[in-house]
Amino acid sequence: MEKIGKVELDDTFYGGTDLYSDGEIEEKLLNIAQSYTEAELNQIIARENSWPVMYHFSNIRQNIIEWIPINKNEKVLEVGSGCGAITGALARKAGKVDCIELSKKRSMINAYRNREYENIKIFMGNFQDIEPNLDSDYDYITLIGVFEYSQGYINGEKPYIRMLESLKRHLARGGKIVIAIENRLGLKYWAGCTEDHVGRYFEGLEGYHNSEGVRTFSKKEWEKLIEISGMRGKFYYPYPDYKFPLAIYSDEYLPRKGELNLNSYNFDRKRITLFDEGKVFDSLITEDMFPMYSNSFLILLERG
Repeated sequence: MEKIGKVELDDTFYGGTDLYSDGEIEEKLLNIAQSYTEAELNQIIARENSWPVMYHFSNIRQNIIEWIPINKNEKVLEVGSGCGAITGALARKAGKVDCIELSKKRSMINAYRNREYENIKIFMGNFQDIEPNLDSDYDYITLIGVFEYSQGYINGEKPYIRMLESLKRHLARGGKIVIAIENRLGLKYWAGCTEDHVGRYFEGLEGYHNSEGVRTFSKKEWEKLIEISGMRGKFYYPYPDYKFPLAIYSDEYLPRKGELNLNSYNFDRKRITLFDEGKVFDSLITEDMFPMYSNSFLILLERG
């Protein structure tokens, strides 16, 4: 056990080597986390003009969970905490936040960024190794941009179902699993954005026939996963996507025509533009089809 500021890092299950890394940019991210406060990060983002810096340090990332009514009497497990984009927001709301992160470098970035919080503990290592030792009374378990990599966390067949079943074992009575993930059939992919994880055009739309180790799901596919897992699910629709959400819609409050006009968000890769996404969104809204083509899903799961 070591500490960075008030944050505890537990390396009991860490194998000694980071098996996942974005390379040299992570040294820059670590230096930024060590040298600047949270209040200064927007200035650093503007100065660096760098996708990784913006992605990992933008406070807009936190919008995805800020609205969820987590309180100081509750305990949260954050699976795949990365560089801490969401961890600080969880720590402000919850009484205790346990994190799981495969990478020690990213765990250090997270710890330096959030070193003022004394309610954060980061377990470094593979989820499958750590999971049997976790508490069984978490009020919320979050997977923000993580569930699509379940094949890498869970060995064997049906890793996505097994991931949900593993997480369910660690929920308190009335607890919820919070999953943010891209929609395999999101409109941006039809319009000419490359698939977020593999960087190829139409890869998810065509069923990931050329990819291994990652996949996202359509709304219908998600409904089937939820049914098999024995849980209940409620869908929300972050816009423009879950990474930088400026609005979060629900089945009770869907977007109206003219609202979805912020569609230039493919910051990290080149794209082609096949049609006007705002106009197509308006057509889908008119036909009550928006939920099927939302770029991302935010899904709250609880025991059935």
